[in-house]
This record gives sequence, C-alpha cells and structure tokens, in this order.
Amino acid sequence: MLKWILTTVIALIFVSGLSPLLQRFGLGRLPGDFSFHIGRRHFYLPVTTTILVSMAAALIARML
Repeated sequence: MLKWILTTVIALIFVSGLSPLLQRFGLGRLPGDFSFHIGRRHFYLPVTTTILVSMAAALIARML
C-alpha cells in the first residue's frame, strides 16, 4: 500500500512540473483536475491527468 501512495505522490509532482508541456497536448484541463487560488498563489492538482499518465506508463512497462 505504501508503494502505491509513494508512486501516486511522485506522479503528481512529475505531472505538475510538466503541466505546461502536457497542456499543449490537451492534458491538464480534464474533469477531475483541480486548479484554485489562495491569496496570490495558484495551486494545481492534476488528479485525472496523473491517473491517465500512470496508466499509460504502466501499459508501456508491461509491453517491455
């Protein structure tokens, strides 16, 4: 269980960092991706995008 939580957190950090690049391909504005402002800071939590990217990575890993 701890491996899955750690993997999800790492994937969220990875996808958040690559969000400008992923938005060019249409990812990042899916239903389930949360974006909100608190004060002058902008927070982005790409839940659905993270799930899709993780599933694609798992599929590629199984093929190899």
